[in-house]
Amino acid sequence: MVLLVLPVRRMFPAMRVKIAGLDPHQQYYIAMDIVPVDNKRYRYVYHSSKWMVAGNADSPVPPRVYIHPDSLASGDTWMRQVVSFDKLKLTNNELDDQGHIILHSMHKYQPRVHIIRKDFSSELSPNKPVPSGNGVKTFSFPETVFTTVTAYQNQQITRLKIDRNPFAKGFRDSGRNRTGLEAIMETYAFWRPPVRTLTFEDFTNMQKQQVHFIYIVPNLESRLKTLYN
Repeated sequence: MVLLVLPVRRMFPAMRVKIAGLDPHQQYYIAMDIVPVDNKRYRYVYHSSKWMVAGNADSPVPPRVYIHPDSLASGDTWMRQVVSFDKLKLTNNELDDQGHIILHSMHKYQPRVHIIRKDFSSELSPNKPVPSGNGVKTFSFPETVFTTVTAYQNQQITRLKIDRNPFAKGFRDSGRNRTGLEAIMETYAFWRPPVRTLTFEDFTNMQKQQVHFIYIVPNLESRLKTLYN
């Protein structure tokens, strides 16, 4: 679950990627958009701890693209760092004019990472769909699908995110004795998911390369569900 409240909120956990296989001397933009998984609206059923379809999705929202603030940068620069999207902000305000990603509550979404070569970026805009072409590559991971909410539907998720979200320090009681789930989740601060390897065609010579991704999964319920049963 990702909490979605007015006016805006940073997505937590943030998505982070590690990229390889770019032309070190070529210039690239890195961007992210978040697209609906389906055309359904969901509700959480407490007695079975499951998400169920509650009807058709709300009307589509204006397309928004988050352009990483380190753009424009060389392939060498991108490959020497872990690219974090921790500054990406979400809102459910359909009248937002600040360029934030607009999402509907109680819907499922898929984040997508885009690598855009400079000479294919003329149409790149925070308020337009990501351009297409041979100089644009898009990657997504099923594990990062999340459901937006205006209030957490699971008290253990509420506690976990208060403890781990760097923007929720005001809700913490540092003197509290951690037991049970909290003690288990002490390891979460040091956990990193496995490196994902994808086949990638280099933009310059179109030879097969490898692109490696590290991601922190927003869908904590799926990753940690054995702790809740």
